[in-house]
Amino acid sequence: MARSLKKGPYIDDRLLKKISDKKSGDKTVIKTWSRACTITPEMIGFTFGVHNGKEFISVYITEDMVGHKLGEFSLTRKFTRHGGRMQKEQELEAKQKEIDAAKAAKGESE
Repeated sequence: MARSLKKGPYIDDRLLKKISDKKSGDKTVIKTWSRACTITPEMIGFTFGVHNGKEFISVYITEDMVGHKLGEFSLTRKFTRHGGRMQKEQELEAKQKEIDAAKAAKGESE
């Protein structure tokens, strides 16, 4: 649910203070636990280490991310894959098609 317009976006003051000390494009990672903080235009060009509950995920801020939350770019769950026999068969078929395509491309170039 969105925050009311009357209150404005939530921006962590400590995070803004850390940003003001550095220049845009600085490669140092700014660590933060504030996943609910809204990304503002002042944050563009910085790299944030956003905590996902276990480790810090590096997130480089671009113009497209303005208005989103920091936590959206640091996933808390890791999807491995759906298992089973069908999945393995599909993966083998995809791999075989890839190999065949590579051989065909190599044959055409010669």
